[in-house]
Amino acid sequence: MEPDEQASLTELRAELAALKRENAKLKLLNARAEEKLFAALDGNGLCLWEQHIPSGNLTIFNMKWGELLGFSREELAAHVDSWKQNLHPEDKEWVIKAFEDHVNGKSDYYQAVHRMIHKDGSVTWVSDRGRIVERKADGTPLRIMGTHMDITQEKRYEQELSILAHSDPLTNLSNRKALTRAFNEHQAQSSLGGALFFIDLDGFKGLNDKLGHKFGDLLLIHVANNLKMLAGETAHCARIGGDEFMIMLPTTDGETLSQLAQKILDTYEQDFKLDGYDISLGLSIGVYCFSPEDSFTVGLERADAAMYRVKNQGKHGYQFWQPRVKISNSP
Repeated sequence: MEPDEQASLTELRAELAALKRENAKLKLLNARAEEKLFAALDGNGLCLWEQHIPSGNLTIFNMKWGELLGFSREELAAHVDSWKQNLHPEDKEWVIKAFEDHVNGKSDYYQAVHRMIHKDGSVTWVSDRGRIVERKADGTPLRIMGTHMDITQEKRYEQELSILAHSDPLTNLSNRKALTRAFNEHQAQSSLGGALFFIDLDGFKGLNDKLGHKFGDLLLIHVANNLKMLAGETAHCARIGGDEFMIMLPTTDGETLSQLAQKILDTYEQDFKLDGYDISLGLSIGVYCFSPEDSFTVGLERADAAMYRVKNQGKHGYQFWQPRVKISNSP
């Protein structure tokens, strides 16, 4: 081999060695970049997915396929059809439509917060996002990538907060806010009106002062449970504060309302035992039949006014609200 050829070969070998070192360095940097990316994704509960659109095959980069729903790869094929099969029945149609709208160019990206069915039958909430990242020369979508996040805990927390915001923590009945909303929904959906019961416990303060707040709480729970049982499934029962309760019913039938009021009174007609004590308790009940035009404030005030008439006439009874008649003096 000529000296020039030998020199060129040596130079080529040196360049090849340098390229190999650079390639190894780039591979190492790529691996570390992937580690950082996957660590960030895992730390936020995100999984990175890719779908090859023509075949429907799916790839999960930083988690094992099916792991979020409790399946092994053998149990659940990494394919878009498997994803569709495990969508919650109530969400399936609109979620698939949202996905296909993006693939078909009807939306800029795919985004959906929806439910999926876990292997054990429980419901998993997920937040899904994705967009087309590669197309064929003719513009046909080829690959879509996105993220998938399990937000089940957040949804449960959100639901718990909603329950706390709209229920009385002691009795588990609705609170005033929830009853107001239920009243407004009824008024918006019905043209038949309904009825509001305003119930105040007679003698509760004395029992609470004498036997203590713990006993007072037990008594309120006792009353709440009885009201819910007696009012029935169509009624909306609420504790609106202290020893005051309300019931909303979707009827204005006087006989039906009178029968319910009397049943509630009969429940506390006789003394009863609670936590080892003999208890005597009365209830004053005001009833107002509201029209479709009435507001909750009007209904509350008139049921409350009817209840106070019972209080003023001896307690432990019920009355329907009636407008006061103005008496004018004749000249």
